[in-house]
Amino acid sequence: MFPRIKTTSLEAVLINTAGGITGGDDMRITAGVGAGAALTLTTQTAERAYRAQPGEVGQLQTKLNVAAGGHVNWLPQETILFQSCALSRRLDVDLAGDATALLVEPLVFGRLAMGETVTQGRFHDRIVLRRNGTELYRDAMRFDGHMQAQLDRPHVAAGARALVSVIYVAPDARGQLAPLRAMLPPQAGASVIGDDLLLLRILAADAYELRRSLIPILNRLTQNCPPQNRLTQGTLPRCWMI
Repeated sequence: MFPRIKTTSLEAVLINTAGGITGGDDMRITAGVGAGAALTLTTQTAERAYRAQPGEVGQLQTKLNVAAGGHVNWLPQETILFQSCALSRRLDVDLAGDATALLVEPLVFGRLAMGETVTQGRFHDRIVLRRNGTELYRDAMRFDGHMQAQLDRPHVAAGARALVSVIYVAPDARGQLAPLRAMLPPQAGASVIGDDLLLLRILAADAYELRRSLIPILNRLTQNCPPQNRLTQGTLPRCWMI
């Protein structure tokens, strides 16, 4: 779906008509951004990883290519992991030399407000970022078995049930570090690799608390994109607010 927005960039909303992912599903998303163009990709609502049959694993692979002078906002809403889920997810982003990007991956381990727990499940995640074919960043996350017991470990998540990874690649990344650190809650951190790659991770008790911290940060980073690449008035896609 392509909403009408008041900028020169393109916004696309991904819709999963199945309502979620379960074992045996295989979903692949590929998008390309041309030279000097701008694209925002988001999702209609939160993605859901449902209970899978034994031995079956759902697959979700996303590949983004951004040409010279282009910009991509990868802004999916939360992925919610349900009891006995099995999901393998991968995000590959290839940037030309001066292309820029804002990448977000929110993750929720059961809906706390609904009394849901995830005592059994499988989730494997990998993010790979390249510039001109050279790897800039790789991150991997793996949960098998009793997810909540793993999350409760002090050096894993210290009891948090939601988290998000934010990757910002732009010339002003280093200048954003101090303002963003001032906005972070206690269970969060941010750092810069090189001159233009900013990494941020937030842990939160639940999806509501995660959004309270994340949305102001995303609004700030979209405002700091080049003018032709900004979201409308520096705000998130409207579906994030519904």
